[in-house]
Amino acid sequence: MAAGGINWMVDFEDLLPVMADKLGGEGLINELCNGFQLLMDKVKGVITTESLKLNATVLGLQDLTDDELISMVKEGDLDGDGALNQMEFCVLMFRLSPQLMEESQLWLREALNEELNNACSGIY
Repeated sequence: MAAGGINWMVDFEDLLPVMADKLGGEGLINELCNGFQLLMDKVKGVITTESLKLNATVLGLQDLTDDELISMVKEGDLDGDGALNQMEFCVLMFRLSPQLMEESQLWLREALNEELNNACSGIY
């Protein structure tokens, strides 16, 4: 939740699982990459607070304060450089969607079980 009590994640959380269902895993990743391209600073190749502010209108976030935009970038800034690279952006989008996180864990479990079964069937 962003500062000031604004929950900027609610609409996104509601739509990301729907996008995943309609587009499939690869399609969803492609759309996240497109979103990153839209928001990034074209010179730096990362999403900065400034690039987010410039593109906030596209997302309907034009009323967010600078502090709220800074908080959004900090939320996903895993390496502490003050910006979001493409991987950090995608990880953040998944983290903001609990339902998608649960589904991702299920997909991972299924893939691991399949690999285990394939490896074990080759032993016998």
